[in-house]
Amino acid sequence: MNEGGNIMFSEELTRVANSLADCCNSGREAEALDTLYASDCVSVEALAMGDGGRETAGLDGICGKHDWWYGAHEVHKVSAEGPFLFGDDQFSLVFDMDVTNKETGERIQMKEVGLYTVSGGKISREEFFYPLMG
Repeated sequence: MNEGGNIMFSEELTRVANSLADCCNSGREAEALDTLYASDCVSVEALAMGDGGRETAGLDGICGKHDWWYGAHEVHKVSAEGPFLFGDDQFSLVFDMDVTNKETGERIQMKEVGLYTVSGGKISREEFFYPLMG
C-alpha cells in the first residue's frame, strides 16, 4: 500500500480496466473492441451461446459474437460494476443486464462476471461466469 492506504496496481492495468468499464457503461462496446482488445484475444463463455461453442478466438470472431448478441436481443439496460483488480494483469467487472430475447419475447434480467487478462496494454483474454439459476 502507498502512503494514503491505497493499493497500487499497474498503470496499464488500471487504464485498461477503467476504460472498459467506462465504455460498457456508456454504450461504447464497439469502441472498446477497437481500442482495448488484442487482435489475437480469446473470449470464453461459461456455456455455449447461440450456434458457437464456448470459446471464440480473434478479434473478428469476438466482434461477430457481439453482433450475434445484439442481433438476438433487445438490450434495455446494461451496467458494469467495477473494475475489481487482481495482481499485475487481471480485472473483473460485474454486469447487470436487462434484455429481451427477440425470438421468444422473453424479458430477462441477468448478472454475469467478466474476468479480463491484460497483456501488452490490451485485453488478451476474457472469461464470463454466470450465476446459478433456479
